[in-house]
Amino acid sequence: MSGKQARRRRQKAAAPPPVARKGERRRASPKVLVIAAVVALVVAGAAVGIALAVGGNGTSSTSTVPTVGSLTNALPNAVFVQREFAGIPQHGLVLGSPKAPVTMVEYIDLQCPGCRSFETSVLPSIVPSLVRSGKLKIEARPIAIIGPDSLPARNAAIAAAGQNRAFNFMQIIYANQGTENTGWLNQAFIEKAAASVPRMNVGAVLDGQSSGAVKNLGKTIDTEATADRVPATPTLFLGKTGSKLSEVSSSVTFDEAKLAAAIRHNLG
Repeated sequence: MSGKQARRRRQKAAAPPPVARKGERRRASPKVLVIAAVVALVVAGAAVGIALAVGGNGTSSTSTVPTVGSLTNALPNAVFVQREFAGIPQHGLVLGSPKAPVTMVEYIDLQCPGCRSFETSVLPSIVPSLVRSGKLKIEARPIAIIGPDSLPARNAAIAAAGQNRAFNFMQIIYANQGTENTGWLNQAFIEKAAASVPRMNVGAVLDGQSSGAVKNLGKTIDTEATADRVPATPTLFLGKTGSKLSEVSSSVTFDEAKLAAAIRHNLG
């Protein structure tokens, strides 16, 4: 199945929430940074409860959620996500060959409707033609720019990266995204998303949300976002691997033909 066919089937099957208009990115409200600091404390406390519930063997806190992820009873569109990324190497938060000559960094928020538009409408054509072929690698930098619900999901994505399945996990969330800051992106949904990724250790994702390694990587990503002056999500940076990357304009970000041309330009 081609990337465009997979995209069309996912879009037809999904019940789309309000999605950003083409070229529209999501900016944080002035209260987000304060809220995020408070939520970090709340999440830490909640994670302790999760750890007590799951014990030390990495099993899920919910009896109906399997210990190991699969496509059985998975969230909608999980099968298409699995096909999209099958066989493409993942190393932590990087998708594609480590030797790819071009790198694209994406700053994203798992609640962001603009990110959903980009991830489900643009990337499905970029991944098969440029990532799978070894020409491009994508580095995801998930941030919590929209609101409190973004933070535990970001931590779960980083934890999933420890199993080299972060892109599957994040894409499943985008394919089933609800309206921002309405509580849909709760712990039960995070568990279900993790359980919808084949061979994912669900308990390890839940335990990892509160781990020191996840928190430290989250701080590093936040520092990078500050240094890159990320104004909104999604924000892309593109360039030759090993060189300074340049920010991609939103008019290119949401246009698959223009983005593909920009990537190929860097291959020259």
